[in-house]
Parts: sequence; structure tokens; C-alpha cells
Amino acid sequence: MPVATIRGLRDEPAGYPDDYWTQAAGLGWTALLVSDEHGGGSLSGAPLTDLSLIAYEIGLRAAPGPFVPVNVVAETLSAEGSGSQLELLDQLIHGTATAAWAYQEPAPHDALGSIETTIRIEGDSLVIDGVKRPVENAAHATYLLVTGRAGSGLAQVLVPAGAEGMTIEELTSADLTRRFASVRFDGVRVPLDAAVGDLGTADERVTRQLQVALAMHAAETVGAIHRAFELTLGWTADRYSFGRPIGSYQEIKHRMADQVTWREAAHAITDAAIVALDAGAPDATELIHAASAFLGEYGGELLQDCVQIHGGIGVTFEHDLHLFLRRVTVNRATYGTPSEHYRKLGSLATSAGSAA
Repeated sequence: MPVATIRGLRDEPAGYPDDYWTQAAGLGWTALLVSDEHGGGSLSGAPLTDLSLIAYEIGLRAAPGPFVPVNVVAETLSAEGSGSQLELLDQLIHGTATAAWAYQEPAPHDALGSIETTIRIEGDSLVIDGVKRPVENAAHATYLLVTGRAGSGLAQVLVPAGAEGMTIEELTSADLTRRFASVRFDGVRVPLDAAVGDLGTADERVTRQLQVALAMHAAETVGAIHRAFELTLGWTADRYSFGRPIGSYQEIKHRMADQVTWREAAHAITDAAIVALDAGAPDATELIHAASAFLGEYGGELLQDCVQIHGGIGVTFEHDLHLFLRRVTVNRATYGTPSEHYRKLGSLATSAGSAA
């Protein structure tokens, strides 16, 4: 996926060509979190770690595709799906269908984990009411996995594209190839067997989905950070000022040293979080929120510093740097802001202290 191709996808409706995603699925990008019995699996036995290596390479190139939502939905269908849901899973694995995860909601219910959309039983149907925003790949997905509230717990249902009562309004995204939308559900009816798992018992599964999404975004962000740093380091050697490369000046040296520190810390905390999630470690939740908070704060700081060091050329469309700034910026605002992750860490620390 060369940079020139990515620029050309700016006006592509889905943000990626269909044949590209079919090839990606053929390479196994959509099967690593799926169990062996359903046609997936990981040779290493650490599927999330394996998937994060692909996510890193995607970030390193600002590559397109519904990588995160498809994998989130595929893992859930592998664990909880039945009947026709497993047929959809097979299509996701082979790239003949895509999916979206309708999880987040607009203000005033936009806090991380706030779910006000309702799912209720009415006769022989499940009825969905609420608004989801932003939803990646919503306008181009074959099915949407909708997370809502059913009584005191969470529930999830599969809603086909074009369902009556569902309205999709495409949003503008800073990312050139990533598409988001606002999805409204006004009494959308689906059969009872559209429920993924039992109604009101999906809280733990939804937490897992969020962790997977955060882990993949973290790995992508690390890749984008790494590429931006490489571009900037090369620029400090090539750009001359007053007869010397700008990298020879103390101010630039200090700033590049800060960037190295942030980059290496980003690698370390992301790797630690993903390994912990794969192992089911007790500190996995804390680590993934710590990684998301750190990357959201220092990833954006690093990219902005890269732009400043490049000077005027850094803010032009012709330079590649903005592609990675866009990816980091969108990831920073999706599935919780740094402030929300810091609050989550505070809540976890308080709970641990009370338990002790």
C-alpha cells in the first residue's frame, strides 16, 4: 500500500478498494482471533500479540481497511456466535463481508463505557433504540454489532445493513482512509436469534472487545510514531541552516532525544499491555488503559513536534508526515481520550486500594 495509493484513496467511498481487503483476509489478517474450530487460529498461541504485529505495520504505513472493527466482531462471533452468525464469521474471515462495532455514543453519553442505547424483547423481536457515534466502517459494513443496555446488563445484537429504522449519517474524518458514521436506531427490529450471547450478560465480553480495540489502536499508533520519527530524523540530517545540518544544533538534539524516549516508552508499554492481555494477566486492564493514556498524550506530542521541526514543509499536503499525524490523532480520540483513560486508571487504583 504505497503512500501514493493512500493519497488516491482520499475520495474512495469506503476508504479502501474491495480487492485490497480480500487480499488482506487471504493473508490471515481477519482470522487470528478466531478459534481453530471456526477456521482461525494462531500458530504462536498468542493471537493478540500476532495481530498487533500486523497493526504495527498498518500504522507504519497509514494503511487503510476496517482492520479493528472486523477483528473485534470476528472474535466475538467466534466466542459467542451460533447458527447464521457463524456463516457471517466465515465471510469475515474470507473478506467477502465486513463488520462494524456500534459501541460509542454521542454527548451527553460520550464518556468511555457509557451505554444508553436500549435493546428489549417485544414479541418475537428484539427492538433497538438509540444513537451510536462514531462507528467505524458503519456505512460500508455488511452487519453492525450493536452494544446496548438490556435491563441492568449489556446485550449485543447483529443488525444487517439497510435494516428498517436504522439511519446512517457519514461523518468527516481527519484520517484520509478511515470512515466513520453516526448511526441512529429508531425502533429497529431484528429476530431474537440476532442476539449474540444472552441478553443482559454481555458486560465481560464488551470489556474484552474494548481491550482488543484499544490494543490494536495502540499498536497502530506506535507504528505511526516510529515512521514519523524516522522521517524527522532524516530531515534533521538533510536540512541545512547557516551552513550546518539542523540536527547539529543543541535545541534539535534535545527534542530528538525526547522523541526517542517517548517512542521507546510507547513500544514498551504497548508490548507489555498486549502480552498481558494474551496471558490473561490480572494487571492487563490497567496496562491497556495506561498504554492508551500514554500514547494519546505523548504520541500526539511527538507528531506535533515532528511537524514543527520540519517547518513549513511539515504542514503541506505533499509531505507524507500528515498521514501519520492524522492516524495518531484519530486513534487518540477513538475509544476514549487520554483523560478518560487516566480516570479509569484512577478508578482501578481506588478499587485495588479498597480491596486491600
